[in-house]
Amino acid sequence: MRPAGRGPLDSLYFTYPQFAPPQAPPRADAQVAIVGAGPVGLTAALALARHGVPSVVFDRKDTFNDGSRAICIARASMHILERAGAVAPFLDKALGWTHGTSFWRGLPVYRLAMPHGPDDKYLPMYNLQQQYIEAFLWQAAEANPLIELRWQSEATAIGQDADGATLRIATPAEEADHRFSWVLAADGARSALRRLMGLRLAGANHEGRYVIADIRMAHDHPTERRALFDPPGNPGGTVLIHRQPDDIWRIDYQLRPGEDPEAAVAEAEIRRRVQAILRDIGHDGPWELEWWSIYTANTLCLDEYRHGRVAFIGDAAHIVPIFGVRGLNNGLADAENIAWKLAYRLRGEAAEALLDSYTPERRGATLDVFANAVPATRFMTPPSRGWALLREAALSLSVRHDFARGFANPRQMQPYTYADSPLTLPAAGPGPAPGALAPNLRLENGRLLDGAGPGFTLLAFAPVPEGLAARLRALDPRLV
Repeated sequence: MRPAGRGPLDSLYFTYPQFAPPQAPPRADAQVAIVGAGPVGLTAALALARHGVPSVVFDRKDTFNDGSRAICIARASMHILERAGAVAPFLDKALGWTHGTSFWRGLPVYRLAMPHGPDDKYLPMYNLQQQYIEAFLWQAAEANPLIELRWQSEATAIGQDADGATLRIATPAEEADHRFSWVLAADGARSALRRLMGLRLAGANHEGRYVIADIRMAHDHPTERRALFDPPGNPGGTVLIHRQPDDIWRIDYQLRPGEDPEAAVAEAEIRRRVQAILRDIGHDGPWELEWWSIYTANTLCLDEYRHGRVAFIGDAAHIVPIFGVRGLNNGLADAENIAWKLAYRLRGEAAEALLDSYTPERRGATLDVFANAVPATRFMTPPSRGWALLREAALSLSVRHDFARGFANPRQMQPYTYADSPLTLPAAGPGPAPGALAPNLRLENGRLLDGAGPGFTLLAFAPVPEGLAARLRALDPRLV
């Protein structure tokens, strides 16, 4: 939503392009259709292109998603964007951060320090509005000859058999069927493909609603995550504040139990609540209201992420609470995971059993997110009077006692270890566990993984047995 007198895309800082509908059939060589041109769908297209697989991306809209929405990009996601060939504009625009501070009734009670050392190529977290995320990925996809982007193209039906899937796509000019080997559903939390296939997310809806408000103001607080518990401007509730580029600040505040959500998103009420929160952080200067929305915290996912020739990625497969910045980052990992596996299968270099690892790996990551996000969600949004009393006790003790401060830890997202994947062998010695994110150690002439190729990479810490590299290269011609 936007203030009165401004159009739905009339932003204070971002110019939305408007994309025309397609005028010709999709490219004939596309093996994969991707439904959804958000961050996850575009990342999947770029990851497929890195492996030489052409794709077509369909989106029913004529521009990018509105509002800041997903704004926190984790370090592991920056590596995904680097491999996708799109990281440069993110580094130029995004605001990196390493710390966060939690306050209770104006008093600091917890200082979050995310791990960061000399071996790390990227900072732990970057803030960037979702419009920019989509725009930068779109620029990379538009420049890639293996990717075709088709806007104002809505998926209205899907059928599949053993050899592929047929998508019916409606544009302003026509409705037609198109055939592909595989389909990736990246069409978000209200996934049309999920509905068309009769699939439902399962899990829990958590108590409490939050309003998101983007405002523009000149405010010199450093880039970090601020959490305000029970502040005067939102008594009994929680407020999260993030700095973004272009002097845009993201303010999330919890609604009181029983508060009418329709009344809460009225413009006058948004302005009143934001003004009160700004007083809490000592800002008495001018500010402008940019955009606002409302959300609830949910832990929902599909039982299976792949159904025949259709794989679900991002919010189409799972919905996670925002606490700990897991939604976008989990989706980008989905995209890269399924993309490389599809590429090997489409080239005939792997059996379809490789694709069977997608659900246990990525649904496993989702369940790990749930395990970490649910305690944070209960703390951020107490579901009962008992939880509220527990939070108040922990926060009040945190003012003077170290042992209680860990309760206010937001449990930021950490890369998931694929220990239970069917592709992972048991650990055979010291070092990173099989299935864990490989460390990108700093070397004299760069970093360890900067020399990795688009396929598998062999790291040898001893003389390579004769013929081993040749045998591995016979399995993967791209072996480095």
